[in-house]
Amino acid sequence: MQSSLKCSDKLAMHGGRQAVEGLPAWPLPDEQVRLALEAAYADGTWGRYHGPHTAALIDRLAYIHHDSHVLLCCSGTYAIEAALRGLAVGQGDEVMLAGYDFPGNFRAIEAVGARPVLVDIQPDSWSLHPDQLASAMSERTQAVIVSHLHGTLAPMAELMAWAGTAGIAVVEDACQTPGASINGQLAGTFGDVGVLSFGGSKLLTAGRGGAMLTCREDVYQRAKIYGQRGNDAFPLSELQAAVLLPQLEKLEQHNQQRRRTAERLSGHMHEISFIKLPREQTANAEPSYYKLGLFLNESLPSGVTRDELVAALRAEGVPLDSGFAGFARRSPRRCRHSGLLENSRYAATFTVLLHHPILLGGDHLIDQLVVALRKVETALHQNRLSARDVADA
Repeated sequence: MQSSLKCSDKLAMHGGRQAVEGLPAWPLPDEQVRLALEAAYADGTWGRYHGPHTAALIDRLAYIHHDSHVLLCCSGTYAIEAALRGLAVGQGDEVMLAGYDFPGNFRAIEAVGARPVLVDIQPDSWSLHPDQLASAMSERTQAVIVSHLHGTLAPMAELMAWAGTAGIAVVEDACQTPGASINGQLAGTFGDVGVLSFGGSKLLTAGRGGAMLTCREDVYQRAKIYGQRGNDAFPLSELQAAVLLPQLEKLEQHNQQRRRTAERLSGHMHEISFIKLPREQTANAEPSYYKLGLFLNESLPSGVTRDELVAALRAEGVPLDSGFAGFARRSPRRCRHSGLLENSRYAATFTVLLHHPILLGGDHLIDQLVVALRKVETALHQNRLSARDVADA
């Protein structure tokens, strides 16, 4: 169904009609989730420290990911810290991570007393560059955090080959990519440790929560012991586990729909001059889209900022945000920079992110989204994107 709006219509931020309407709420309404909550209340398990739901979730995650050990915890952010503690990373050690990454990963390294070492990402991507790792390594390097971000997957074969030769442990952050795969192998199962997130906006959501996955007994035991303070100090609750179990069963179905919609949308993106698609760096990848990442064209009209473009599209109903700030400007007192981090700086400046629920909303929403993009593009060419431009016209 085509939208009745035209790309020449007045922008919504200037009083025109909003282009995108009827976005799905997140989490999606789910009868199985409601029944799981009611069942946990009816049998009293909702109030337990540990019960059948957490046990079932551990078993299910271990089965899916072919891992021997699953540590459920309060967030994906803490799961990264638990992974580092499980790997015995501590004071005086170094941990490499991308110069563009989730802020919590940098803080997790600091939390265990180690020093972050910033490594550049691949061009037109958000993935750690395998060729940059050797020059960034020092005698203090103990681990590297590899994140799958914004609908792309890191080149795990190359990264793991280097890490195996160098004797460096790999923490694989799959918080944005549950169910994604490379050559049929699930994200989160390549590294020494994998991490998932169940935050409120994530593809698997319990409002909060996370999990650490590993086949290494020593890593699991260290991480588990650290969290024991007379009880489990960083737990996932029975209620959270109860609502996650039915979502796991539908994850692949939803991921397939998101992939189909993202592919359809990408076909239209070539028509939009201010947007640039990321370069697919990893062969045989089946992504899952927590965020669909895009780059703004660096040759935007003079004076137009990313914040203005994001504001204009959000006014049209497009669930768009700016990307991470990245770490390239972090003080050398807090971290060591390996090289100039040019690609990381570029990503921090030009990344925009489309939130995933729109990818589950049907073709009519993608038609509306394309109209919104064309409306903003027309406004850019006519120099009437901002209220200032309209006033001066």
